[in-house]
Amino acid sequence: MSNSLSHDAIQQFRNYGFTPPISVMTPKEAGEYRIQMQAIEAVIGTLKGGYRLKCHMLYKWVSELIHSPMIVDRVEDLLGPNILCWGTDLWIKEPNSKQFVSWHQDNRYWGVEGKLLTAWIALSTATVESGCMRMLPGSHLKAGMEHQDTFHEDNMLTRGQTISDQIDESQSVNIEVGTGEAVFFDYGIAHASHPNRSNDRRIGLAIRYIVPSARQVKSDWDSATLIRGDDKFGNFIHEPKPTIDFDPVTVKFHKKTNKNYLKILYSGTGMTEHRT
Repeated sequence: MSNSLSHDAIQQFRNYGFTPPISVMTPKEAGEYRIQMQAIEAVIGTLKGGYRLKCHMLYKWVSELIHSPMIVDRVEDLLGPNILCWGTDLWIKEPNSKQFVSWHQDNRYWGVEGKLLTAWIALSTATVESGCMRMLPGSHLKAGMEHQDTFHEDNMLTRGQTISDQIDESQSVNIEVGTGEAVFFDYGIAHASHPNRSNDRRIGLAIRYIVPSARQVKSDWDSATLIRGDDKFGNFIHEPKPTIDFDPVTVKFHKKTNKNYLKILYSGTGMTEHRT
């Protein structure tokens, strides 16, 4: 592979749960993706709910990104040669807004058993001021922490879920990411982020990659996109690939899988509609 992670980056991922920021595109290329995203917003408004989740089935530019060798080669270093994309979501914090993300672990509520990592791509610079991610090094190696649902109106998480135990903030690390850079992090890492206090939008695209042997335990079916290698397990229905933005074929499938996605994310709450 031409875009391999360094030994140190791989060891950091294993030991601490996340890699250092790694360039996966130029700032100019990231800016072009941002322009495409904002062109869609100009037509349908701010991307919320189903328009920001599993969005690789809606927007051709996101579908292209999840297959990018600059990203997938790094994922292969961490997951192996057979790779599926389970999900994508846009994380947009408006300038000087109150939106935040509480301390949480993704593996507590997604229902995926098996290896999963996130590639978090910065389409605008993520700094402490703009509300970059914070992570608790090594927390992915510990037993799952208890969470409670808050449904706080400014919490960007579906359930406003937050770790019940007190987090030692002095042990957390700010993950500042430059435009066009990515951070790869483990499914079990505890992470959070403050509001955006800057004058620019903080835009991140999170891509969730899994191995084919993973399985969904909160639903009797789930879907994913084959990215590289083979899927000999068939635990996930393979998703169609859009040829244009809002391809009718993928929009129809997205509607079905997004409904199931909500069922998984809101399991046990009685909710069936997007909160964020």
